[in-house]
Amino acid sequence: MKPTDNPLLHSFNEAPFSSIKNEHFKPAFETAISMAREEIEEIANNSKTPTFQNTIVALDYSGAQLDRISSVFFNLNSAETNEHIQKIAQEVSPLLSEFGNDITLNEDLFKRIKTVYDQKEGLNLSVEEHTLLDKRYKSFSRNGANLPEDKKTRLREIDASLAKLKLTFGENVLAETNSYELHLTQESDLDGLPESAKEAAASEATSRDKKGWIITLDYPSYIPFMKYATNRALRKELSIAFGSKAFKDNEFSNKNNVLEIVKLRHERANLLGYATHANFVLEERMAETPEKVVSFLNTLLEKAKPAAEREFAQLENFAKTEDGIDRLEKWDGSYYSEKLKQKLFSLDDEQLKPYFKLENVIDGVFQVAQKLFGLQFEEVFDIDIYHEEVKTYRVLDIDGNFVSLFYADFHPRKGKRGGAWMTSFKSQMIKDGINERPHVSNVCNFTPSTPSKPSLLTFNEVTTLFHEFGHGLHGMLANTTYPSLSGTSVYWDFVELPSQMLENWCYEKEALELFATHYETGEVIPMELVQKIKDSATFQEGLQTLRQISFGLLDIAWHGNDPSGITDVKAFESNAFSDTSLYPKTPETCMSTAFSHIFQGGYSSGYYSYKWAEVLDADAFEYFKENGIFNKDVAQKFQEHVLSKGGTENPMTLYKRFRGQEPQPEALLRRAGLLKD
Repeated sequence: MKPTDNPLLHSFNEAPFSSIKNEHFKPAFETAISMAREEIEEIANNSKTPTFQNTIVALDYSGAQLDRISSVFFNLNSAETNEHIQKIAQEVSPLLSEFGNDITLNEDLFKRIKTVYDQKEGLNLSVEEHTLLDKRYKSFSRNGANLPEDKKTRLREIDASLAKLKLTFGENVLAETNSYELHLTQESDLDGLPESAKEAAASEATSRDKKGWIITLDYPSYIPFMKYATNRALRKELSIAFGSKAFKDNEFSNKNNVLEIVKLRHERANLLGYATHANFVLEERMAETPEKVVSFLNTLLEKAKPAAEREFAQLENFAKTEDGIDRLEKWDGSYYSEKLKQKLFSLDDEQLKPYFKLENVIDGVFQVAQKLFGLQFEEVFDIDIYHEEVKTYRVLDIDGNFVSLFYADFHPRKGKRGGAWMTSFKSQMIKDGINERPHVSNVCNFTPSTPSKPSLLTFNEVTTLFHEFGHGLHGMLANTTYPSLSGTSVYWDFVELPSQMLENWCYEKEALELFATHYETGEVIPMELVQKIKDSATFQEGLQTLRQISFGLLDIAWHGNDPSGITDVKAFESNAFSDTSLYPKTPETCMSTAFSHIFQGGYSSGYYSYKWAEVLDADAFEYFKENGIFNKDVAQKFQEHVLSKGGTENPMTLYKRFRGQEPQPEALLRRAGLLKD
C-alpha cells in the first residue's frame, strides 16, 4: 500500500473514521514513527546553539501526525475493538515504547535540553515556558537519560514488556466480561427486577438468538440485577462471576500479569534511583510521596470507618429483620441497601429514571455549561464517526467562535470496554499564531433504550455523565500554547477536580429544573423528589468512602513497596484490605486481576487522587454555593484559572488563584456527613 492511499498519513482535521481500514494502522504507525524520528534527529543534530525555541518548543510540536494516529487507534481499541485491532495493538505498542525510549535516551538531544535547562534563569521565560522546560527536562532525567548504557538497555526491555503486559491485562478483562452470560428461562428468576431491566435482558437474549433473558457483566445489566433481584443464589452467582474476572485458572487469568507488572515497575523505579514505583510517580503529583498518600487516606479512614461500621451494622440488622439473613454477604449489599434507602427516604431509582431520559440529561449538562461558561452546543451530522451510536456536536462560545468538536458515545457494545472515560482525538495548541481547537470525546456505558422505552438513566448514571463532561470541559476550554501542557495534561491528583466538581450540580434544584422532566408527561421533577435526592446524598457515605479508601490503599500497597516477595495475588490483596474489609471474605474473587485503572490505565500509584480531588471539589463548590451555583464571576474565575490553564502552572497555585485559599478538607467531611458543622 502506498502512503498516499492511507488516510491516516494525510493531514486531517476530523478523524477520517469511515475511510480507515484495519490494515491502514500498522503501516501508518511505522511511517509516522519514521517521520517523527527524522524530526527528532533534526532537533538533536541542529548545528546552531541550543535555544528554548529550536530545542524545547520544536520537540513539543514534533510527532504531531503520530499523535493523531495514536489517538484514533487507541480510542478505537477502547471503544470499538475487535481481535484484529487488539492484535495490531500488541504489535505497535512495543514500537511506540521503543520510539519513546529512543527519544528520552537520545544523548545528543538530552545534551541540548540540558544546555537550555542550565541557562533557564537567564532566559526570561514566561510561566508556561518555564513549566514546559522543567517538564521536558524531567521527562528525560526521570526516564533514564542519565543512566549508563547497560541500564538504558534494560530500561528499554522493561518498557517494551510493560507495554504488552498492560494491553494483555485489558484484553483479558474484556474477554472475561464478554464470555459470561447468566441465561434465565424462568421468569420467576427475575422477580424484583424493574420492567425496564427485564425488557433489556429479553432484548439481550433475542440479540443472541436465545429464548428467555440474559444478564451480562456490563454495568447496565449487572447493577440492576444486584440491586433488585430477590433470588439470592443468582445474585451470588453473578457477583462471583463479576468479582472473579481474570482470576480463574484459564487462558484469561491476570494473576501472573499483575505480579509481572508490579515487579517490572519496581525494577524500573530502582533503575532510575527511586525506592519504589510510587516514589517515582508521586514526585510529579500534588501528594509528592507515598507516605503522604497513606497519611491522607488514613486520616479519611479514621473519620469514615466508624460511620461505615455503623452503616454496615444497620444494613445487617435490616437484612435480618426483612429476610432472616444471618450474615450479610457481598451479593446482599446493593440489594438491601436499595431496600433500606427506599424505606428511609421513600426513594427508588425506578422513581427517578423517568425524569432522566438520556437526551434530556445531555441537554441539561449543555445548559449548565451554557449558564456557567457561555457555551453553545449544536448537534451536527457531517462529522465522520466510528459507530452509528456516536453523536457529534460543534461547541461555540458566547460570540459564536468555534471552541471544540465534541463526540458522545453512551451505550455498551461488545467491542467497548466497561466504565466511562473522556478522551480526545485532537489536542488544543497555539502554533504559528493559530489556536488549534480540540476534538474531545466522552465514552460511557449507560442503560440503552428498549423497544418500549427510551434510554432512561439511573441517578448514578446521571452523575457519571456530568463527571465525564467535567473532564470534557477541561479539554474543550483548554487555551495554552503547547500541546503537552494543554487540557487534562495536569497532575493526576488535580485532573479529577473539574469532573467531580460538575457532579455537584446534579443535586441542586436550580440545575435539575433545567432538564429533569418526565419523558412521557413533560412534568418537571417534583421538588419532594429533589429533596429526597439531597437527603439521601449522604446515605451510606461512610461505606462509600471506605470503599474508595480501600482501593487507594490497595494501589499503594502494590506500588509503594518492594513486590519481589509477592507470590499470591489474592493473599496480598486480602492483607491490603485488612483495615477496610467489613464483608466476609470470598476466596473465589479478586479485585486486582480486573483493576484496570491501575494495571492498564494511568492510575498506578494514583487511585487516591479521586478522594484527593474530592477535597478540592467540595471546597470549590462551597465557593459556588456561597455566591450562587450559576454565578458568572465564580465560573469565569474557574474557567480562567483552572479549566483553560491545563498544566501550565503548579495546580495548587492555580487553585488558590481561583479560590483565594488552599482547599479545606472539612468541606468534604461536611458534605459526606462525616463532620457536623
